[in-house]
Amino acid sequence: MKLLSGNQWQGRIFSGGWIRSEGGEYDAVEPATGKVLASVGAATAADVTKAAAAAQEAQREWAARPYDHRARVLRRAARLFEDHGDEIDEWLVRESGATRAFAQFQTRAVAAEECHEAAALAAHPYGELLRSNQPRLSMARRVPAGVVGVISPFNAPVILSIRAIAPALALGNAVLAKPDPRTAVCGGVVLARIFEEAGLPDGLFHLLPGGADVGAALVEDPLVRVIAFTGSTAAGRKIAAVAGERLKRVHLELGGNSALVVLADADVEQAASVGAFGSFNHSGQICMATGRHLVAAEIADDYAAALTEHAAKLTVGDPARGEVALGPLIDAGQRDRVHSVVTASAAAGARIATGGTYENLFYQPTVLADVPLTAPAYADEVFGPVAPVVRFSTVDEAVRLAGGSGYGLSLGILTRDVARGLALAGRIPSGLVHVNDQTVNDEALAPFGGVGDSGTGSRHGGAQANLDAFTETQWVTVRGDLPQYPF
Repeated sequence: MKLLSGNQWQGRIFSGGWIRSEGGEYDAVEPATGKVLASVGAATAADVTKAAAAAQEAQREWAARPYDHRARVLRRAARLFEDHGDEIDEWLVRESGATRAFAQFQTRAVAAEECHEAAALAAHPYGELLRSNQPRLSMARRVPAGVVGVISPFNAPVILSIRAIAPALALGNAVLAKPDPRTAVCGGVVLARIFEEAGLPDGLFHLLPGGADVGAALVEDPLVRVIAFTGSTAAGRKIAAVAGERLKRVHLELGGNSALVVLADADVEQAASVGAFGSFNHSGQICMATGRHLVAAEIADDYAAALTEHAAKLTVGDPARGEVALGPLIDAGQRDRVHSVVTASAAAGARIATGGTYENLFYQPTVLADVPLTAPAYADEVFGPVAPVVRFSTVDEAVRLAGGSGYGLSLGILTRDVARGLALAGRIPSGLVHVNDQTVNDEALAPFGGVGDSGTGSRHGGAQANLDAFTETQWVTVRGDLPQYPF
């Protein structure tokens, strides 16, 4: 059986069963070729209202079920990701432009594992006994938050959806999912079908593909008590403002301009290979991508030359038609933004060592050497295959540069002296730190999140972070007899 066989989902949304959307439909397009892959139902604000009401009703019964019922659904979902991995990979390759290796990473290494971890989370201790100065049992327990809204982007659509959906469901919540319209199949329909086949009861998962109006309705709906958003910092600020007015909890995983600090004792050739992966994996369309290569002055020229050699060897093309290192950017708007950053940085004084050109949506991996701090490629998140190289003279200067960005998502430090690298990491604000590795790392059981303009801290991954994200803490006391009061 194919997960996405037939046309039962084309032009439809999932809301307790496949229904015809009131918002019509739009095309799912392959960025590598411009070919229309499918038609997808476009949700409306009215669909959000209906879905939230249905989710609230279904959630009560789901939360009341024994934990092992929820765990079984998550385990079945994990097996389905594994069994249908090839089919899901094909959609990720064609709809999101991912290379096959990156697609396989999303399905096997992350999505299936997220569901396994969520299944275990369902059985996790959910409270603690508290001391009390009165004769009673006192405890704090975790209860489901209720209805959770998940808004996910185009760049890693399976990972950035399932990491919130799986733990939210495991902990007894219902979910309203709004994928990016550009990846509504691989980032939305796939998940709806997975949980449908896994036996998730009706009404608990609602797929609502659409634009900003649908996202706004999700944030504003009073029945949605938690929002898990992954996307741009600008959009995150707007969501936080609206949610704050409604006293609604938000978990924001936002942009990044992550630094890779290369100390003078690092092996230049190995460091350049590590740095190339950090900047060029998935054409740089990763929030954790290495956005700034901060290199000790003694080796900066050699590092830039080695990085240029690595970049020049990388193949760029359609990942559905052969093995390539980089696929297409998601659309023309993204390509034009990347190119404008590169050309503006060159005008500001950066030297284009390689790349800086494109054909259709295929952008060549680009190394910018001698980048001034005023260049957009240094100051801004590029979200494309661009590697700016900046030299530093002292470790204190490296700390100032690495920590000088408003972002604080991920940090890499390359050095032969591990203790020195760890001490350096303690001086730079960052949600994630990798000593002797590049900035793009993710594991289902590790807490994930950034600080500053990169978000509101670790809100996904690991039992404690997921409990904090998707449950409320409730104080409960129990007495054997009624107390005596002076009234």
